[in-house]
Amino acid sequence: MKRYLYYISAVMILAFSGCKKDFGDLNKNPNSLSTPTPAFLFSKSLLSTMSNNYYLTGVLNLGGFIQHYATYKEVSGIGDKYFANDFYQAPYFTDGYPGAVNEIEEVIRAVKTTSGDANKLNVARIWRVYIYHRITDLYGDVPYSEAGKGLTDLNFVPKYDTQEAIYKDMLKELDEAASGLDAAKPTFGGSDFIYGGDALKWKKFGYSLMLRLGLRLTKKDASLAQSWVKKAIAGGVILNKEDNAVMKYSDGPQDLNRNPTARETRSRDFSANSFGKNNIEGGKLSATFINYLKGNNDPRLSVYSGVWVGTTQDPNPAIQKGFPNGTGNAPSANELGTYSEPNQNTVLRLDAPLLVLGNAETNLYLAEAALRGWNSLGNASTFYTKGVTGSFDNATMYGSAYTIAPEKISQYLIAHPFQSSGTFDQQMEQIHTQIWAALYIDEFEVFANWRRTGYPVLIPVNYPGNVTGGTIPRRLIYPNAESASNSKNFQDAVSRQGPNTLTTRVWWDK
Repeated sequence: MKRYLYYISAVMILAFSGCKKDFGDLNKNPNSLSTPTPAFLFSKSLLSTMSNNYYLTGVLNLGGFIQHYATYKEVSGIGDKYFANDFYQAPYFTDGYPGAVNEIEEVIRAVKTTSGDANKLNVARIWRVYIYHRITDLYGDVPYSEAGKGLTDLNFVPKYDTQEAIYKDMLKELDEAASGLDAAKPTFGGSDFIYGGDALKWKKFGYSLMLRLGLRLTKKDASLAQSWVKKAIAGGVILNKEDNAVMKYSDGPQDLNRNPTARETRSRDFSANSFGKNNIEGGKLSATFINYLKGNNDPRLSVYSGVWVGTTQDPNPAIQKGFPNGTGNAPSANELGTYSEPNQNTVLRLDAPLLVLGNAETNLYLAEAALRGWNSLGNASTFYTKGVTGSFDNATMYGSAYTIAPEKISQYLIAHPFQSSGTFDQQMEQIHTQIWAALYIDEFEVFANWRRTGYPVLIPVNYPGNVTGGTIPRRLIYPNAESASNSKNFQDAVSRQGPNTLTTRVWWDK
């Protein structure tokens, strides 16, 4: 509905602007802008993308699907227990288009014809791909080529493009935009909250995103996947933490300045005032996740989690305990307080930096590429080691108190070396189980990668009344409002892709 209100507002603006011929300056609002400010809109698009319904989508849905989170409650157990619920599963779609999508489309329109703005255009094109790849990965076929054109084309009922077409265009956009970046030309400077206007780092981000999307195609078209993965590697991806894409936040004065994953998760469930005993949605970290970290003596356990002891959280590994997925048994308040929650001094800190895409992910994906023979820069073992090391080392972004000592990293790698003599499947499982552990908080990418690879191997639940037959969901459902407000295009997408259910697979997952 917000998207269509935006479109209606656009029509009203265009309609009333026609009065200027008759009323001249009387029709001008001295307090408004007649043209967009690209730098401001780019900043806003960055913020809108990362704050788009993180808790509803990333925690309650995806976090439950991939068993990072669990809850004993039913209504909020959509991801934990596999329920369909428009209220929880539609917002990423309905808020994404009038927010981040429209904002980045306005930026592109504003800079694409301005001399000297080539870098701004290319950075905006790369970020546009980031926005859309999240949306299409969640829902499948979605509005793309006609989206964001309510103001310019009066198109309020955009068609749904096939995910195949979307992916091929996104990869083309990354190729053109990344190769077109020039370190000698200006970008968005201080309005860029990720790289501060560093064009060369945006180039690495673009190729790293290409690596991610290229690998996404392995199950559908291995030859196409190979060509894009090789192009990404040749272009130069993020290899070191100095090039990581990190959003910076502060604790106020407005919520927009605060880390959205922390702000939403704390306010909706993990309030510091509940001390772990009366969480609104009954959420805890999953036993699957905690047991994996604890059983492997993983130092990231203390970075990710804590148990409330009185009025403070204790990250001591010995007392961490995960909640089982798929249970409806309500524990007592005192018992609930004994389970692990996200650490409020690190991942849920309101001013914590947010890793958008980084070296742990890229190195682990390069390990897979080497395993497939698509990466000539090194062997799978080398990149696996770099990826795990990068994940451990990235804990330093939460402060020196959470730095994982080099000797602990070495001990972990000695205890969990890459299985160079293992089968392809065993090596894939090792690489992508590490993705599942390393990318905690980015539930969007973990869910997508799990669907592509099947790793880690998760035991699904079969809670009474679930809508998937006891299988882990493969996508989110389209908003109910789309079937009414954009009915023909909605029906075309459903007819083409499959039923609007949690178990219908998107194009690259088939």
